[in-house]
Amino acid sequence: MINPMPTSCPNDTNPVHASAAVLAELDAGLRAGTACISPKFLYDALGSRLFEAICELPEYYPTRTEASIFARHGPEMARAIGPGATLIDLGAGNCAKAAGLFPLLHPAQYVAIDISFDFLRESIERLQQRFPHIEMTGLGLDFSTELQLPAVVRQEHRLFFYPGSSIGNFTPDQASAFLRRIRAQCDGGGGLLIGIDLVKDSAILDAAYDDAIGVTAAFNLNLLRHVNHLAGADFDVRQWRHSGVYNALEGRIEMHLEAREALVVRWRGGTRSFARGERIHTENSYKYQPAAAVGLLEQSGFQATRVWTDAAGWFAVIHARAIAQ
Repeated sequence: MINPMPTSCPNDTNPVHASAAVLAELDAGLRAGTACISPKFLYDALGSRLFEAICELPEYYPTRTEASIFARHGPEMARAIGPGATLIDLGAGNCAKAAGLFPLLHPAQYVAIDISFDFLRESIERLQQRFPHIEMTGLGLDFSTELQLPAVVRQEHRLFFYPGSSIGNFTPDQASAFLRRIRAQCDGGGGLLIGIDLVKDSAILDAAYDDAIGVTAAFNLNLLRHVNHLAGADFDVRQWRHSGVYNALEGRIEMHLEAREALVVRWRGGTRSFARGERIHTENSYKYQPAAAVGLLEQSGFQATRVWTDAAGWFAVIHARAIAQ
C-alpha cells in the first residue's frame, strides 16, 4: 500500500506556502558577502525532471558508473544487507535506483523521501503498481537539516539508501553531521548503503557539470525561477549564466550563477545589487579518496563493511553498519 505523508517542504510553487524558515534561509543566503542559495532549492518538480535528463547525458558519468557497480555487485550487496530491510531512500526522485534493488533485497517496507513531493508522489504511485506486495510510504521532507521519521516507518532493520554521490553536496563537516543524524535513526541492526564520487581527472569532472547541450545550465538556472515562486523574487533568468568548474584546492566541483550585467534583484523583505560577473554559489560536489570516504563514515558512527568500485576507480558504493552506542 502507499502511505503518502507530505510534510512542509520548500518546493511549493506558491509563495504563500513557503515557511518562515525557508524565507529566512533564502534571505540570509542572498544577503551574504558571497551570495548563495542551497542546492536543495534546485529540486522543484521541473528541477527534478531536468536532473533526470542530466543523468542520461554522456558527460555525466556518476549515474552509469554507479549503475554498473550495482549491476556487477548487487548480489554481494544483498548478502551483506540481508532480506526484509526497511529501505529508506533519501532523495528518492523517480525511485528508479531503489526499485532496481527490490528483486535482490526483498525489502519489507520502502520509504521514499524527497524534497519535491509532487514529483515523488507520481514516482511512487507508478512503483507501487509494479511491486504491490511491498508496503510503500512517501515523505515530502527536507532531510538536509534534520531527520525525524514518523511512526509509520518501521524501526526494524533500517537501511538508509543514499546513492548518486549526493553526500558531496555537504562540506566534510556537514557530511559528518548529516551521517550522524542518520546513525541516530538506526537501531542495532541498521545501516547505510551510500554512493560516493571519487577524485579523478579535472577535465572529466568539468564536462560532467557543464555539458555541451546545456542541460546542467538549465537545471541551475531553474533555481532562480523556483526562488521567484518561493520568495516573491524578481530574478530574470536571461540575465544569468551557469558556471560549473572543479576547484582542485578544495577538492570539489562548484556550481555558480553569474550575472551577465549589473542588475538589482528584489525579494520579499530584501533587495541586492549585483555587479556584472558577480556570482551566486548554488552547489558544491566534493570528491573523495577511497580512504577518506571510509574515514568519513567511521567518524560518523558507522563501520564500513564492504567497498565496491568500478574498474576505473571513479566511483564507490559502500555498505556500512551502525556502530552500537
